Amino acid sequence: MNWIILVIAGLFEVAFAFCLGKANETTGNEMYFWYVGFFVALSISMGLLITATQTLPIGTAYAVWTGIGAVGTVLVGILVFKEPATLLRLLFLTTLIGSIIGLKAVSH
Repeated sequence: MNWIILVIAGLFEVAFAFCLGKANETTGNEMYFWYVGFFVALSISMGLLITATQTLPIGTAYAVWTGIGAVGTVLVGILVFKEPATLLRLLFLTTLIGSIIGLKAVSH
């Protein structure tokens, strides 16, 4: 169950990065809306990470959490913010996904 909580925490990490990106694109009241979303997603992500680390090894949980956030944020950057999807970026993204899966496989 804590692995599921950790994955959800990682998805909220992607959400707070997305909100930060949207806040940087906007001005006025809309910018503040995105900053509120950033802090809400950040709080949920951290709370879930804390919960997951009560039974999972901290090193593995933190690495998986940041890995999910990194992969998701790169994908959001490519799909939403029109960042380049170069062959090398996608190659390293694939190796990061493999590392996350590997950490899960060798952890209890």
